[in-house]
Amino acid sequence: MKSIFLLLGALSAMLGVAMGAFGAHGLKALLTPQMLAVYKTAVDYQMWHALGLVLIAMLQLHRPSAKLLRWAGWLMFAGILLFSGSLYLLAITNARWLGMITPFGGLAFLSAWLLLVLFAAQQRTGEES
Repeated sequence: MKSIFLLLGALSAMLGVAMGAFGAHGLKALLTPQMLAVYKTAVDYQMWHALGLVLIAMLQLHRPSAKLLRWAGWLMFAGILLFSGSLYLLAITNARWLGMITPFGGLAFLSAWLLLVLFAAQQRTGEES
C-alpha cells in the first residue's frame, strides 16, 4: 500500500512556507504584534507536523500495514488543519471563537505522537501494530 502521508507532508510543508512568507511580507503591516505571533505559531506547528507526516511516510516504507502509523498520519494531518488552520483564521479575521477549535488540533497532534511512541515501543518488543 502506498502512503498518502508523503504527499500530505510535502504539500503541508510547501503551504507552510507560503503561509510563512505571506505572514512575514503581506500581513506584517496589517496584523497586531499579538496576532502576528499567533500566525507565526500556526506556521511553526504546520511545518513541524509536515515533517512528522514525512517521517510517518518513511516509516510506512518498512511497515506498510502498521495501523498505528496510519492513524498517527491522519491525526497529524487533522491537527494541521484544526490547529494551524484555526490559528491562521483567528489571526486574519480576529474571530475569537476560532480559538475554541485550536485545542482539538493540539489533541490530534498529541494523539498522533503518542501513537508513534506506541509504534516505536512495539518495534522494540517485536509486536505487530
